[in-house]
Amino acid sequence: MPDLKKYDRILDALQQLLEDETIQNISVSDIARKAQMGKGSIYYYFPSKEAILDALVERNYEAPLSTAKNLAARTEISPFTRMAMILQACRNSSAAFLRHNSDEATVTTAQDSAFLHQKYMNHLISELKPDLTEIIRQGIDAGEIHFEYPAALAEIVLIVLAVKLNHTFLSATAEDSEETIRGLIALLERGTGVPTGVLNYLAVP
Repeated sequence: MPDLKKYDRILDALQQLLEDETIQNISVSDIARKAQMGKGSIYYYFPSKEAILDALVERNYEAPLSTAKNLAARTEISPFTRMAMILQACRNSSAAFLRHNSDEATVTTAQDSAFLHQKYMNHLISELKPDLTEIIRQGIDAGEIHFEYPAALAEIVLIVLAVKLNHTFLSATAEDSEETIRGLIALLERGTGVPTGVLNYLAVP
């Protein structure tokens, strides 16, 4: 049975190494030395360095995402409130990502930053999409949202937010990002029949 303490030691080791080295320069052997365990033990838990990085990204965003993932079943809360809470989780995890990558002690090249951002986006969207889809579907069933493709709508919202809340792929000012998000709100309101103003929480920084 896997030892969770050793699992976390491996993730801790990679996180510490990323403070001094780029991703490309870190090997599984480096991680093993930092974790004070044999290289074979690393492969018992993870098939590759990329798998360790995926697990580290997942752990770093576990708290805000777990809060969001519990909301799909809370049908006593309105769909719009639950959507707001999920989208706030996007902002929280985005802020955590940006804090890590702006840390002066962290050696982050443009290539590293783009690579990490891609992993962050993949994790964020794949984790939140099913729950946001279910909430939108519940809103449709209740007659509060009018749209035929809840999964597509959830993915569109998450992709736009994930890109605009981080500037790794697309450099933009705060004003540019706000304008894009307000445009998204307008499209959502017109495309889903949601009353004007209901989705304004999306634009709250």
